[in-house]
Amino acid sequence: MSNYTSHHEANWLRAFVFTVFMIASIVVSYFPLYYKSLGFNSVQIGLLYSVGPLVSIVSNLFWGVASDKLRTLKKVIIVLLIGYLIISLALSQITSFAAVSSLLIAFYFFYFPIFPLLDSFAIVTAEAEGKSFISIRVFGSIGFAVSGLVFGFVLGSIGAQYSVWVVIALGTVSLLLAFRLTDKKAKQTTVKKMEFGGLWKVLKQREVVLFFLFVLLLAIAHRLNEAFLGLALIELGANESLVGLAWMLSAVSEIPIFFLLSAYGDRFKELPLLAFSCLMFTIRFLLLAVLQDPIWMLSTQVLHSVSFGIFFFVAIRYLSRVIPDEYRSTGMAVYTIVWSSIAGLLSGTIGGVLMQAYGKDVVYYTSTMFALAASLGFGALAWYSQRAEGLKSLRK
Repeated sequence: MSNYTSHHEANWLRAFVFTVFMIASIVVSYFPLYYKSLGFNSVQIGLLYSVGPLVSIVSNLFWGVASDKLRTLKKVIIVLLIGYLIISLALSQITSFAAVSSLLIAFYFFYFPIFPLLDSFAIVTAEAEGKSFISIRVFGSIGFAVSGLVFGFVLGSIGAQYSVWVVIALGTVSLLLAFRLTDKKAKQTTVKKMEFGGLWKVLKQREVVLFFLFVLLLAIAHRLNEAFLGLALIELGANESLVGLAWMLSAVSEIPIFFLLSAYGDRFKELPLLAFSCLMFTIRFLLLAVLQDPIWMLSTQVLHSVSFGIFFFVAIRYLSRVIPDEYRSTGMAVYTIVWSSIAGLLSGTIGGVLMQAYGKDVVYYTSTMFALAASLGFGALAWYSQRAEGLKSLRK
């Protein structure tokens, strides 16, 4: 394959990643406001938020197996986008809570698996070109940021009730771009080695079990913010454009951190970095609990860089180091279930009740406590690991 052809294929993939993450920006930022425009209360919105993570446990496994069996990523992604568009069109026509809940199950069944399959696509393409995964994945962050800014102003003018039509338009563009991708065989996808024997091999390591526990604590805090930041800003008098600006700031802030960690991250140990990132999450959520001015709350989004930006990159690197190669796919599957599915289910259910009964302050104080517990946990695990290494070296 010529360098020109390879570069051309990568550019189509970058455009596709950019557009798909524009969709993610709308789903994360504006779907809670869309539910609010339908007249749903905070408890109902929290329950709707938790539907996605619950469905994703099954859908990611199902479509991962499908991509393995069919040996294609492109065709499975196209099917997912078509299903996603059909369900989105149906979703735009209904307003009752029961009907929306039912359709969201189908919506998330097609929506969530797009992202892990897209990551696999990006990894295979990057390896084929001899480039880094970050050089492709960063276009997702850029797309998320651009979407938050542009459609923040658009939806601020026309109203969050048109959010579904925005994702339909973006989904149509994504589908057209998907046909321009060069298909890749699904190699070593997340579920290929998701076997009970491998799962037991992973979970019987005490260090790995503690890691997943602390990840869950942090993930609950992160998902509470993700689900209720927009609602908190609106309740304090902000408009939809400010919500979009908030998510744009967070997405932009993580881009330089990804590049810095890619270049210099190996100079630092993972566990102290994870403890530090959780501490930054703690400070960020504490500020969001205390602040009552939407503009000041907006400024805290730059802390996304030293909280999520560090955590996302370093957690993956840590798992790659402590889990043997033959069980790495299993470890990543467990990580995805803990970070996205279990945490999303718990945060949506708990957060909706807290938001309805006590408001945003209690939601963010709760997030603060979970993030602090995670920081202390990773700090203790770092101390224990360092002590164990010291004793090992003395014995030698």
